[in-house]
Amino acid sequence: MQFVEANGAKIPQLGLGTWELRGALCTRLVEQALRLGYRHLDSAQVYDNEREVGEGLRAAGIARSEVFITTKVWWTRFAAGDLERSAEESVRRLKVDAVDLLLLHWPNSSVPLEETIGALNAAKERGLTQHIGVSNFTVALLDQAVKLSRAKLVTDQIECHSYLDQSKVIAACKRHGLAVTAYSPIAKGAATRDKTLARIGHTHKKSAAQVCLRYLVQQGIVVIPRTSRLERLSENAEIFDFELSAGEMAAIRALASPKGRTISPSWSPAWD
Repeated sequence: MQFVEANGAKIPQLGLGTWELRGALCTRLVEQALRLGYRHLDSAQVYDNEREVGEGLRAAGIARSEVFITTKVWWTRFAAGDLERSAEESVRRLKVDAVDLLLLHWPNSSVPLEETIGALNAAKERGLTQHIGVSNFTVALLDQAVKLSRAKLVTDQIECHSYLDQSKVIAACKRHGLAVTAYSPIAKGAATRDKTLARIGHTHKKSAAQVCLRYLVQQGIVVIPRTSRLERLSENAEIFDFELSAGEMAAIRALASPKGRTISPSWSPAWD
């Protein structure tokens, strides 16, 4: 397993995203992923699956200290007391002493960022999480959050794949020493049907999805692909045994377009 180090955190570069995974399927996928060597699990309060993620961890029999667990506070719970209660509930549902990383899931302009970042720091100081960070933050919001936080933020989790140019946010993360964590790194499956990625994959005896993931990890980005199919877990993990050439990286980078974003709900910030 490879790691990305950022502001004191050592984050496994490959994680299992669990958005939309529920019930017994979620537990089984988490258990199997850990048995295959995954050491990073990504959940969120709003996913309504923290309990199942915890059950999968225990079923796998892997020591808690070996697994990096991320969860997120939903944007409607950003007021000081409510954010801390949310973190307490997450830890209780997961049945762990603390999570490794607690994120603000989306920006919320209706609660002062100073209050929210203060509450996030308080959750860390209380021992509910080892590290803190943000998700879906733009460059301007990231700059503000870093300035307001007493503790170092360690990541901005963003939609990131070959069809979306996130170079501005990636540069801001690098400037502040943060890791970039890519959710939807296969663009909701669009990468599996891409002719350019398939052509490059053929050269390396890899699938288009593996090429899409490799494109990100080769840039030092953490990836958390989600799958509901057990057989995909192994495929998504086999991305560290080949390297894309500079020409191949450029060809993949050229796939990005202004319309490449796949997730932009009504509460989204004004994207960079």
